[in-house]
Amino acid sequence: MSLIAEFLGSIRGFIQTQNGDELRNWLLVEPNVAAHYYELGQQLRSSCPANSGNIEKLVEKHLPEEDDVPEGRGSPWPGFNSFMEEYLKYWRDVDFNDIVKLYGRLSDLLISCANALANPTYGIMLLQTSMSLSEALSKLVMSITKEPSLMAQIQGDMTGDEAGEKKSIVELAADIIQKIFTSCLTDRSSTRWQPPKGKKIAVYLFANLTLKLLFACDKSRLAVQMFTNLSTSGPALSLYPASQRVTFLYYLGRFNFDHGHYMRAHWCFEEAYRQCHPQFLKHRRQILIYWIPSNLLLARFPSQMLLSRPEAAGFADIFIPICAAIRTGNFVAFHQALNASRDWLWDRGLYLTLLYRLKPLVWRSFTRKTFLLTWEGAQGGDPNMMNTNRAAPALSLADLVTTATYVQKLLEGYVPTIAAGNTLTLIPPQGGQPKRLMPSEGLIFGNKQPDPDSMESIVAGLVYAGLLNGFIARQQKKFAVEGAKRKNGNAVLAGWPCPYESIMERFREDYEEELAAADAGETNEPPGEFEDVPGWVKMG
Repeated sequence: MSLIAEFLGSIRGFIQTQNGDELRNWLLVEPNVAAHYYELGQQLRSSCPANSGNIEKLVEKHLPEEDDVPEGRGSPWPGFNSFMEEYLKYWRDVDFNDIVKLYGRLSDLLISCANALANPTYGIMLLQTSMSLSEALSKLVMSITKEPSLMAQIQGDMTGDEAGEKKSIVELAADIIQKIFTSCLTDRSSTRWQPPKGKKIAVYLFANLTLKLLFACDKSRLAVQMFTNLSTSGPALSLYPASQRVTFLYYLGRFNFDHGHYMRAHWCFEEAYRQCHPQFLKHRRQILIYWIPSNLLLARFPSQMLLSRPEAAGFADIFIPICAAIRTGNFVAFHQALNASRDWLWDRGLYLTLLYRLKPLVWRSFTRKTFLLTWEGAQGGDPNMMNTNRAAPALSLADLVTTATYVQKLLEGYVPTIAAGNTLTLIPPQGGQPKRLMPSEGLIFGNKQPDPDSMESIVAGLVYAGLLNGFIARQQKKFAVEGAKRKNGNAVLAGWPCPYESIMERFREDYEEELAAADAGETNEPPGEFEDVPGWVKMG
């Protein structure tokens, strides 16, 4: 008996006994396999050349479809036979040195496997095989993305609809795996609130693999439909093993972080970190890399206890200088802190987000410091001081222009020094010309100097964001603080509320607006509970 016939006979036996584990163990595609797989490929090249139709005949002969199948037994089905034809062609044509051709063959094989998996009766047998093939394709695609020449060659070979859509190979691979995910999600072996059975046991395995690919190609926005499907009909995440829960919550947190939902990202990372066993330092560290920035953007700084944990080694050197710059409103220190860790932050997609999204918090502290330097009222809440100074607490925009101009000069390289008469002055940088700043490096935009209009715009933005409490008196060109009496005369507490509490209040206001819109029939989708995160299915 030829090796081909022996191989197909064994596969038929696994199908008849519905042994999915053995199918996975036999249907291998990696290069580091036993020698008889290469012998199988040699026999296929000798007896089944391309376009001969011999492979189809062999599969039809050795994997016949059976009509009367006893209970508990299985039978080959058309989708499986098509998959086996692709599998034999894979080993006939495979050349592990030709990565481009290997990618095409492996993609075709996984598509055929996904089609066979969709069979409602016997498809479950290919679940383990689908996972192993998906992992193999993912590994191959990840290696190809590191080789620009291979990427260009594969993208250049795409024709028709693929080329028109201009999808990357990572997107195409994710599409295939997402098809398998959908097949698992729609399986009716169990409800969403029951322990998963059938193909549903692999819902989050394939979801995580798809998310890994989408994040690898910076295409996280394509995960929206997946999260929508999970919210609509997905099984509860708590029914699955901890490894799958932690991985899914990590990627869901990354998705929300990338799309500006920092509170939701915080909830996901917090739960992922809590459920990740302390012995898995690498995984906990990966979660912290994004959990700490999520909280920074919510104006919550990491504690010394957290930064002293083994998984946070080195993080204090990165984040403590940033926190100190935000607390003091020090733009020079803020840029220095970010630049000191620029490469590390950039590689993780954090640099630009922190640079632009943290600036409002720095401006909040900067305006507060300017107010403390210029206002002579009752910041401390002393009633006697309130009686002697009945002027409403206010921040002069002209004073803000003065302090901002000084900081702008420092950013441009001017050096502060003590001149005659014990007065502070600024010396121009070496060469006499200010440093040419990038647009993001200046207070306003590059070397643009602060003026009353720009300061009014910044203060108005801070008020709108809830970081300042008051209003702009345009005729007086001042920011007027509101609520000082309610704070026992403390204008600083009144005008510069706790930023985290303000952000939370704004988040709750948005949530209440969504509730009101749902009650009024303006939207078909109610927002759910306050701490609900789309895609995170919790037990009802």
